[in-house]
Amino acid sequence: MIGAFVNYLSDVLPAQRKLTKPFCTYCNQEYSLWNYLIYPRRCSNCNRKRPLRVWVIEIIYLGISLWLYHTPNVLFGYWGSLVLLAYFGVVVIIDMEHRLILHPVSLTGVAIGAILGTILHGISNTVLGGAAGFLIMLALYFLGGIFAKFIAKLRGEELNEVALGFGDVNLAGIIGLLLGWPGILGGLFLAILIGGFVSLAVMVVLVIKKRYQLFTALPYGPYLVVSAIFLLYFRGIFLS
Repeated sequence: MIGAFVNYLSDVLPAQRKLTKPFCTYCNQEYSLWNYLIYPRRCSNCNRKRPLRVWVIEIIYLGISLWLYHTPNVLFGYWGSLVLLAYFGVVVIIDMEHRLILHPVSLTGVAIGAILGTILHGISNTVLGGAAGFLIMLALYFLGGIFAKFIAKLRGEELNEVALGFGDVNLAGIIGLLLGWPGILGGLFLAILIGGFVSLAVMVVLVIKKRYQLFTALPYGPYLVVSAIFLLYFRGIFLS
């Protein structure tokens, strides 16, 4: 059910910016709750199947639920971790599919990050971590804008992509709340490393397929999320 809810939010929020009845993402025909949540099948209007992502996400969250249930003393407990990982799932899916991190999603993340961060680090380190994450990424956001203008001037045309979106700035602040101070510094550094490695791998693949274009933009939110999940849940495995 958590996987189905993540799919629902990822479908509805980018299109409607609010909670509505579930609908077919191809033709906007409304689904019944049974068809959408319990027994996903072809749309009755356009006869198209639900995207493969629907099944992948539900299987992933089934695995996450089992992992959390059977992990003793898991950080934030079973329900706290499930809520956090569901939130991260919505962020990653929407960012990958639409290149967006919506403001309502960011505001929800601030609430989740503030509560869980305070439990983990206390109020002062949580607030300081959130502020540091936001301000550091804000500086990178402005630097990215200056770089984009410089490249556009050299090429004599406008760039349609930006290095970072403001949603990434908000997400860095949320990650800062969760990791606290000074943990956010390691979180941002790890996100940059992951982003660089993935970008290099994508570039190599595109070059091999002769589809590479200079300054191709990739969503940055997933790198921040992966960094946060690693530092919150798996760092101890590698350090032990």
